[in-house]
Amino acid sequence: MKLLRHGPPGKEKPGLLDDTGQLRDLSAVLPDIGPAQLSDAALARLRKLKTASLPAVRGKPRIGCPVAGIGKFIAIGLNYADHAAESGLAVPKEPVIFTKAISCIQGPDDEVMLPKGSKKSDWEVELGVVIGATARHVAQKDALGHVAGYCVVNDVSEREFQIERGGTWDKGKGCDTFGPIGPWLVTRDEVPNPQRLGLWLDLNGERMQTGNTRTMVFSVARLISYVSRFITLHPGDVLTTGTPPGVGMGRRDAAGQPAPRFLKRGDVMTLGIDGLGQQSQRVVAFGP
Repeated sequence: MKLLRHGPPGKEKPGLLDDTGQLRDLSAVLPDIGPAQLSDAALARLRKLKTASLPAVRGKPRIGCPVAGIGKFIAIGLNYADHAAESGLAVPKEPVIFTKAISCIQGPDDEVMLPKGSKKSDWEVELGVVIGATARHVAQKDALGHVAGYCVVNDVSEREFQIERGGTWDKGKGCDTFGPIGPWLVTRDEVPNPQRLGLWLDLNGERMQTGNTRTMVFSVARLISYVSRFITLHPGDVLTTGTPPGVGMGRRDAAGQPAPRFLKRGDVMTLGIDGLGQQSQRVVAFGP
């Protein structure tokens, strides 16, 4: 299933995308798509619905984050060896964990706002994992059974804040609007192997990132198992799993010299993952 939430910010309604690409409203079936709706049992009940009998949603409504009530937004850094190389950093021996503030979460096509004083805002297409069952000290072989589904994430990052201003990475990762998620939550049964997914990102129509989750340093199962040793993962939590090469910070010119490129007002990021849909965000300047 492809589950989603549609409508104005703060007033989203639950929905799903049927096999014909028609958006169907789920408001009469469940109150929202949140932690209580992500268990295997709850998703099994949804699969039994006759989708053709659900109300069709006309027009092109705004699409919000596909999951309501996200408790934690946990991220993994340097999880593609070639991205670590372009960042001038060693491939980590253990996963690098940081957090993105839940206040940065937004819909997949909402505008991204450059934070006040930003000089080096950057893009990162990533595979997002939505937890469906509590994970605490989970064995790697059992880890994927704790997944409700998968989604596209843009881990927007302000590199100066992240790297050059001291302390942890978090302040460059959790700025308002820096967490577009969606358009859909694609349930686990439709993604039999999360390590075989192509990822891409374009900036103003120019391809910046091309990658595949098969080149991850640490697999999705490994990440869930590892994180669950230190942080209990609850239903509705989102784990975003790292980005392939091609970020603005790592760009080089034809001679191989550093030529970083960062986001500016008016830029448009378009990104997607095989089978999980695509996002598009216009970049705007800091506002009130």
